[in-house]
Amino acid sequence: MIFKQVFDQKSSTYTYLIASSTGREALIIDPVLENVEDYIKLLSELDLRLVKVIDTHIHADHVTGAGKLRDKTKCVTIMGDHTPADAVEIKVKDEEVIKLDELNIRALYTPGHTSDSFSFLMDNYLFSGDTLLINGTGRTDFQNGNAKDSYDSIFHKLLKLPSETLLYPGHDYNGKMVSSIGKEKKFNPRLQINDVDEYIEIMNNLNLKTPDQIDFNIASNLKLGSI
Repeated sequence: MIFKQVFDQKSSTYTYLIASSTGREALIIDPVLENVEDYIKLLSELDLRLVKVIDTHIHADHVTGAGKLRDKTKCVTIMGDHTPADAVEIKVKDEEVIKLDELNIRALYTPGHTSDSFSFLMDNYLFSGDTLLINGTGRTDFQNGNAKDSYDSIFHKLLKLPSETLLYPGHDYNGKMVSSIGKEKKFNPRLQINDVDEYIEIMNNLNLKTPDQIDFNIASNLKLGSI
């Protein structure tokens, strides 16, 4: 397997490239529009063929590169089946398996940050989007976000995975690249709670700044990165 983690400075977004070392097929998770040419260069350097691109949810803080990658490479676009983006070619269901040569990536419906949020599990690699972050969890105050749904997705699904499962989030704002389910259980301050009501109270009182250009970004991402 080939695995690359790419960071976007402007939005603090992590993009992931996964590829089969045998068939040279590649998949990209959560691409950023401004970095599409960099991804294509990386694919060329590694002699890979992009066949699939996934967005974990409709992003509010950046514009996806999924549509541009589709146009340039003829790859297939994928999102979870709760997405409002009609332009997506394949909409996967909870527990559905996405195949990439000999690699299997399992889709997990994990709403809360948004109503369409999915995470993706490949062996012991968990790509959690904005659902579970390193020492944090995704905000729940827009795009039909819901703190109880976030709690259920994290505590009843993601934290049920083996402790050694590696956590690769959709964002990090403190320079951290990877964690594990075990570490988050022990050290993530949002998870050191007694019950769902305590979690909801925390999430409903974060008072975070609204992302810049949120309306433009969401409108664009509903069309896979074009207006």
